[in-house]
Amino acid sequence: MKLCRIGDFNKEKPAIIDKDNNYLDLSPIIKDFNPETLNFNTLSEIKKTDLSKLNKLNPEGRIGACVSKPSKFIGIGLNFKDHAEEQNLPIPKEPIVFSKFTNCITGPNDEIIIPKNSQHTDWEVELGFVIGKKALYVNEDQALDHILGFFLVNDVSERNFQKNKGLTWDKGKGFDTFGPIGPYILTKDEVPDYQKLNMFLELNGKRMQTGNTEKMIFNVKKLVSYMSHCMSLLPGDICCTGTPPGVGENMSPPIFLKEGDKVKLGIDKLGEQIHKVVSHK
Repeated sequence: MKLCRIGDFNKEKPAIIDKDNNYLDLSPIIKDFNPETLNFNTLSEIKKTDLSKLNKLNPEGRIGACVSKPSKFIGIGLNFKDHAEEQNLPIPKEPIVFSKFTNCITGPNDEIIIPKNSQHTDWEVELGFVIGKKALYVNEDQALDHILGFFLVNDVSERNFQKNKGLTWDKGKGFDTFGPIGPYILTKDEVPDYQKLNMFLELNGKRMQTGNTEKMIFNVKKLVSYMSHCMSLLPGDICCTGTPPGVGENMSPPIFLKEGDKVKLGIDKLGEQIHKVVSHK
């Protein structure tokens, strides 16, 4: 299933995209895709629904973030071997876990806003997943039982705030609009090859990032298990899993986002995002 949210900001309706690419209104069944509804019982209810009786939504309307109000948005740093190598950094021995503050979440085609006094705003195409069942101290062989589906993420990052203003990455990861997710959640049954998906990102039509999820140092099962030994993962929690090489800070000379730029990114089966970059007013 492809699950998404359509509508103006804070007025989105939950929808399912059918095999004919129609966007069908699920609001008679559930109010939203949020921590109360992103679970396997909801998926069972949707499967029982006669989709032909659902109203169509305008696909030309705004597509919102595919998850609403998660309790956590977790990021994983340096999780692609070739990305660590391009930064001349050692391969991590354990996952690097950081937080993206949930205010950063935005839609897959919304504007990316460069923060005030920023000259180092960067891009990162990433595979995301959403939890569908509480996970605490789970083994790797149990990990997939707790994942509801996968989606596309742009882990937008302000490198100066991330790396030069203290010891934590979080302050460079959580600005408004720094967490575009979607356009949809693809339920895990339709992504058996989640560790073999091609990824790309373009800046103003030029390819910057090319990668594949098989290059992850710690795969999705390992990440779920590891994080569940650090915290409870709850339904609706989201995680982005690291980026391939080609980020702006590692260009020679470095390239960072500026007003008027256009960013396009995508992952096999998970759709694409297109963003215009604007400066904070």
